[in-house]
Amino acid sequence: MYQNYQVMANACDPVRKLAEKSQSMLSHWPTAKAMPYGRWVEAYLEQVSLMGLTHQRPAFLIDAVKNFDGSESQIEETTVSQRVFCNLVCFKKKGVKGLPRILLVAPMSGHFATLLRGTVQTLVQDHEVYLTDWLNIRDIPLSAGKFDLDAYIDEIIASLHALGPGVHLMGVCQPTVACLAATSIMSEDKDPCVPSSLTLMAGPIDTRINPTQVNELAMTQPIEWFEKNLCSHVPLQFSGAGRKVYPGFVQLSAFMNMNLERHKKSFKDLFDLRLSGDKDKANAIRDFYQEYFAIMDLSAPFYLETVEKVFQKHLLPKGELTYKDRVVNPASIRNTFLITVEGERDDICGIGQTLAAQDLCSKLPAYQKTHHLQAGVGHYGVFSGKRWASQIYPVVRNVIQSVN
Repeated sequence: MYQNYQVMANACDPVRKLAEKSQSMLSHWPTAKAMPYGRWVEAYLEQVSLMGLTHQRPAFLIDAVKNFDGSESQIEETTVSQRVFCNLVCFKKKGVKGLPRILLVAPMSGHFATLLRGTVQTLVQDHEVYLTDWLNIRDIPLSAGKFDLDAYIDEIIASLHALGPGVHLMGVCQPTVACLAATSIMSEDKDPCVPSSLTLMAGPIDTRINPTQVNELAMTQPIEWFEKNLCSHVPLQFSGAGRKVYPGFVQLSAFMNMNLERHKKSFKDLFDLRLSGDKDKANAIRDFYQEYFAIMDLSAPFYLETVEKVFQKHLLPKGELTYKDRVVNPASIRNTFLITVEGERDDICGIGQTLAAQDLCSKLPAYQKTHHLQAGVGHYGVFSGKRWASQIYPVVRNVIQSVN
């Protein structure tokens, strides 16, 4: 399956790149654009250039942020640690020290960490933000070892150790399970680097509650079906040749098919906006799809364990999830403030699935727990967009500042 996809991609990429260069040349040629059909040709070339996938992380492009008083601060981006499967990237205001530190764990769900660009832009107003920049597994040699759910939790714990005590941990969607597990293990071990607060946003802590279409899909087939039909081996032309992966193009195809008519309309809108000369709206659609079509593969062991343990067997809420043969016990968490956030219209993680963490952390007193249900937002609106910035973020910020 992967080899067939790659043959097609290798054949189509030169066409896309030619269309991209031609569009760029045309956009800088006013005479050509003024000719009949000139704008139409430019719009058509843009459509062709977008019709394909990339497998490299885009740039974060977070150069400055506006403060609440209207002033602007320059943002410094640095890579503070490099490991086999993940780099740790820091975003902070230049010349400002002493702000609370947040470790933001990005989902490993077929897209790069740049998916959380909007989350970082908001958080960095008041914090130093450290983001897990997951590397594309197809570029990591087999000799580097297996990446599974335990390795994922290892990366979170290693990042917390690298940053030292007093860090606030935040997981968005998929990593909420691993973040809760890491905090539980570290609390049980009385680790001095246990996070001061734990924010879980729109995550599948207990998918038995209000199951969505995504949750139900995971229950329709045995795990062997997922391995046989959705996983494949990385082709020989890449450094990770031979790794068994859940390819990013398969994941993206599933997402696209869930809302296929909406995506068709978006491309038509992009074309029409180019013809009408509405540059800003057209650029917004283009930028979204450039990000959306930048994909990464998932390690098959990690993907299959997540499907089986989180979505099929519900091991964490049942008290049966293990990390390196140790049972993960959220009741071990005694000193970490807990924040759970959900979206009213979330069609990926239903209402109550993230809130379930509040009951699992049974030894935390009520004053150390905060829950926020945001009206009118879907899954992505929980961590990006206007309501995230204006209504959800203040809740998270206030808890972190009170703890800090």
